[in-house]
Amino acid sequence: MSASSAPFSLRRFQSLLALALMVGALTLMSDTFFTADNGWNILRQISVNLCLSIGMTLVILSGGIDLSVGAILGLAGAVAAGLLKNGLVLGALDARIEFTVTGAILAGIAVGGAAGWFNGFAITRFQLPPFVATLGMLSIARGLTMLWTGGFPITSLGPTFGFLGTGVFLGMPMPVWIMLGLVAIFVVVTGRTRFGRHIYAVGGNERAARLTGLAVPRIKVAVYTLAGALAGVAGLIVTARLDSAQPNAGLGYELDSIAAVVIGGTSLSGGRGSIWGTVLGCLIIGVLNNGLFLLNVSPFWQQVIKGVVILLAVAIDKLNARGRDS
Repeated sequence: MSASSAPFSLRRFQSLLALALMVGALTLMSDTFFTADNGWNILRQISVNLCLSIGMTLVILSGGIDLSVGAILGLAGAVAAGLLKNGLVLGALDARIEFTVTGAILAGIAVGGAAGWFNGFAITRFQLPPFVATLGMLSIARGLTMLWTGGFPITSLGPTFGFLGTGVFLGMPMPVWIMLGLVAIFVVVTGRTRFGRHIYAVGGNERAARLTGLAVPRIKVAVYTLAGALAGVAGLIVTARLDSAQPNAGLGYELDSIAAVVIGGTSLSGGRGSIWGTVLGCLIIGVLNNGLFLLNVSPFWQQVIKGVVILLAVAIDKLNARGRDS
């Protein structure tokens, strides 16, 4: 290995090295950290963030950002819970449509996808900056959630729906199965399909992508729609785990999602990154949160520490970008 390639190899594995060092340090500092039960606990905790972060990875790879995923999570979970518990009343027809668990789940994912589609439509049709468009959707989704729930939780959703968040299948929690399934799907999508290559092309150089004939607006709309649908899946997991749709569910989740993507090595300028990197980023945040909790660190200091980690990750990304350009 040449001297010039050594730093590049180190950069490739910096997230994995950071995770290994963190696990080693916390194992020495806490007797309860490196146990099977705590390992499953960490995987359950990161399942929601990873669902959001996969969608966020697609968005950032395409050169955008999505601040609305936490609010969409809350809206999708509330809609699914409301339809399952109360059905859909059609006042004009004096009729009521009852929903099965499967129907409510599909409705929640569809609501998330529709909100994501609206983000993509606003960004491509009206040339709005992604920051502005998704910030607007954050407010819209929060307002719609409050209108739908009346500001009160929707509870007692039943064991069948609850299995999605608390059930165990073949010895593994259902949220972990869902998480692993989504990782497998989107590793293939981003690495083995034409659509995945187009996402990288748009994020790497949008003007060049247009000149080569790519349907850039269509690709962006698809990316934001997928991000919204994945936020819907995350909302279903949260709602099923709590057996309750909380009106303020998902508050601040977009920050953890963006942090996981950046820590995992995806460039905020777009065009560089991977789903595997995002998995590592989610694990780092999950291990950090879990370790700080086990060490009885104040929640306020936990926020400070996470903020410092995010700043360091962005700084390292910028330094790596300069190194590649030099």
